[in-house]
Amino acid sequence: MWEGLGLQVFLMCLGAVLCSAVAASAPLEHSHRHRLSLHRHRERTGKEGQVLHRSKRGWVWNQFFVIEEYTGPDPVLVGRLHSDVDAGDGNCKYILSGEGAGTIFVIDDKTGNIHATKTLDREEQAQYTLTAQAVDRATNKPLEPPSEFIVKVQDINDNPPEFLHGPYYARVPEMSNVGTSVMQVTATDADDPTYGNSARLVYSILQGQPYFSVEPQTGIIRTALPNMDREARQEYDVVIQAKDMGGHMGGLSGTTEVKITLTDVNDNPPKFPQSVYAMSVSEDKVSGEEVGRLKAKDPDLGENGLVSYRFIEGDGMTVFEITTDTDTREGVIKLRKPVDFETKRAYTLRVEASNTHLDPRFIAWGPYKDTATVKVMVEDADEPPAFMATSYSFEVEENAPDGTVVGRVHAKDTDVANNPVRYMIPRYTDVEQFFSVGPEDGIIKTTRPLDRETLPWHNISVSATEIGGHHQDTKVRVNIKVKDVNDNAPEFATQNEILVCENVSPGKVKRLLFGHFYCLYSG
Repeated sequence: MWEGLGLQVFLMCLGAVLCSAVAASAPLEHSHRHRLSLHRHRERTGKEGQVLHRSKRGWVWNQFFVIEEYTGPDPVLVGRLHSDVDAGDGNCKYILSGEGAGTIFVIDDKTGNIHATKTLDREEQAQYTLTAQAVDRATNKPLEPPSEFIVKVQDINDNPPEFLHGPYYARVPEMSNVGTSVMQVTATDADDPTYGNSARLVYSILQGQPYFSVEPQTGIIRTALPNMDREARQEYDVVIQAKDMGGHMGGLSGTTEVKITLTDVNDNPPKFPQSVYAMSVSEDKVSGEEVGRLKAKDPDLGENGLVSYRFIEGDGMTVFEITTDTDTREGVIKLRKPVDFETKRAYTLRVEASNTHLDPRFIAWGPYKDTATVKVMVEDADEPPAFMATSYSFEVEENAPDGTVVGRVHAKDTDVANNPVRYMIPRYTDVEQFFSVGPEDGIIKTTRPLDRETLPWHNISVSATEIGGHHQDTKVRVNIKVKDVNDNAPEFATQNEILVCENVSPGKVKRLLFGHFYCLYSG
C-alpha cells in the first residue's frame, strides 16, 4: 500500500513576548486561525487492477512569526518543515524559496529547520512570503508540491511616539470659558497598531497646568482655568507628552512644545492716571492753538484700546474743544476762541474718555469710560496800552497861536501791572511838526498858527508806549480839522471891462455873465 507523504509544520517562536502565549495557543491556532490548506489526492492501481484512493492529510500552515530586532548570538529559529517520508537517512531534501530566502532566511535541507540570520525591522518590512518544498535528494523530484507561507515580523515596542510638526503655535482669546479648544496635536508611532499596545497612544500634559489640559485620547488642548488675563500674562509654554502602551509603565514617550498666546479682547475700560489735570494758556494765544494733552490708559490692544474724548460739563465748553490724537491716543485740548486774562482767569472742564469698540460679551463688566477734571489757568500776556477810542477827531481854528490845545488822547496799560504810558507823535505822520503831545497827559497842542486855506485837515498818529515791561506800544489815528476864520478880504478873480447899454433904466441889470453885464432889450 502506498504510504502518503505528509509535511508537518511546527511553529516555533522565540522571545519573551510569544514564548508562553503562542506556545499555549498553538494547537488552537492550528485549528481555528489563519489556515491555508493544501489538499492533495493520490491514486495508485492495486494488485487486482482496482484504483486505490487515499486522501492525503492536508498541509496546514500558520503564519510564521519572528521577533524583530533580535540581537542574540545565534540565528533565530523560525519554524521546522518535516515530511513523513523523511526516514532520517538524508534522502529527503528541504528547499526554501521566496523573499529573503538564502539571505535572511536559511533552511537546513536535512532537518527542515528555518532560521533568520539577520536582525529584522518590522518598520522596514512587516512580512515575507516564502515557498517550502520537499524533494528527493538524489533525483530532485518533488516529494510534495510547493506550498507558500508567510513569515510575519513580530512587532516589539521599539519606536517612541513622534510629533512630526512641532513645535506648535496656537492662539486663544483671553477670558475664554473653561474647556475652550485651543488646538489638537497628534503624534505618530511606527510600531504595529494591530498588535498589542505598542502604538496605542495616550496624551498628557507635562507643563502648562493649571492653565491648560489635554484630552488623553485625542490630543485636543483646552483651557482649564477661567479668566486668564492677557494683560497679566500673554504667553504660555505647554509641553505635551504622547506615551504608547496605552500610557502604562514601560511605554515609550515623545514630547512636543506648544506655545500658546492669549489674544486680546476689550475687557478693560480706559482709566485716567490722575483725577485732576492742571493746564495754562496765555491770553495772547489764537484760536486753534493747543492748550494741553491728557491720556486715559487702556491696556487693551488695537481697536480694543481705542479711546475718544469729550467735554461733558464745565464753564469753558464754548472756549475750548477736545479732539483725539489717533496716533498717541491722547485727548488734545485746543482754544476755540481767544481768552482774556482781565476778563476770566480760570476755567474748569470735565473730560470723559470712553472706548469706541465694545465687546458684547463683556459689556456687563463696564462702564468702559472714565472722567477727569481739567483746570485751565489763563496767563496774563504783556499787552500794549489801549486807547479809550479807536480814533480821535478834533477841531482848531486857523491862526490860533502856538500852544493852543487841540484835544487829548488817553491810553492805559490793561495788564495787571498797569504800567504808566508815554505819548508821542511819530514824525512821519506830522512831517512839518504842526503839533505836539504831552508825553504824560496826552494833550495835543499846536506848535504854530495853522492856515485853513493852505491845509484844511491834518491827519496824524499818536503812539502810547508802556513804561516798564516789554515797552509795548500802540497807535491811534487823530484827525484835526482847521476851522475857518474871516481873515481874507474879497478879491476879484480877474480884471473885467463892464459895458452898459444905453437907455437902460437906472438900477436895471438884466444879466451878469462871466463878469460882464449885458443889457437885453427888444427892438
